[in-house]
Amino acid sequence: MTPDQLKLLLDSVKEGAVPVEEALERLRHLPFQDVGCAQVDHHRELRQGMPEVIFGEGKKDEQIIDIMGAMAENGSNVLVTRIDADKAQRIQRTFFGALYHANARCLTLEQRPAEIRGRGTILVISAGTSDLPVAAEALVTARFLGNEAEHVYDVGVAGIHRLLARREELAAASVIIVVAGMEGALPSVVGGLVDKPVIAVPTSIGYGAAFGGIAALLGMLNSCAAGVTVVNIDNGFGAACAASLINRV
Repeated sequence: MTPDQLKLLLDSVKEGAVPVEEALERLRHLPFQDVGCAQVDHHRELRQGMPEVIFGEGKKDEQIIDIMGAMAENGSNVLVTRIDADKAQRIQRTFFGALYHANARCLTLEQRPAEIRGRGTILVISAGTSDLPVAAEALVTARFLGNEAEHVYDVGVAGIHRLLARREELAAASVIIVVAGMEGALPSVVGGLVDKPVIAVPTSIGYGAAFGGIAALLGMLNSCAAGVTVVNIDNGFGAACAASLINRV
């Protein structure tokens, strides 16, 4: 339940349009609902300004369907991350309006248009095409959370002129998410060019000495550019949540 939905319900009770008993029934499952496999946190959007999101990896089809069903019945938009195409297709047989974002490995169910709450644009930048799934997850999440979001892909440091050609887009953004694997140098470069928050996302892309993203993670944590912050390896979702909160300030 969103703050606007709760306010509307309370106003309706105050005006006599909705009986108290009906309002109690609608609020019965706040703050959470036990669906057997999960305790669905309907109260999260009221507390944090963003609804609970389903991490799809490792969950069975029926578990995701049960959680989505509880959220949809409560009027929430639904985002499922880390879900493959086959599983998404099976879930879409239950939720016909669900949309699968193949590059992002995300599934969304939009019951109401996302309210634009960000003050500006979140720009997602990725170093190479191999980093695209993580960058796309950040982009889908940022838009799901009510932000204008754009992307600039394949502008890694091996061809820095590609990034410098997009200086206008860098300057226009309110928050920038930078996704990179290998040595993870791109966030430092971006951080040295702009006067706005930069959130770095290391990816698990790279040869053996990349250690599944640890090399990029350590490189980003040791950035020479002041003010660069870092999230976990491959965590495009977490970067978008942080960027969304910053974009509302």
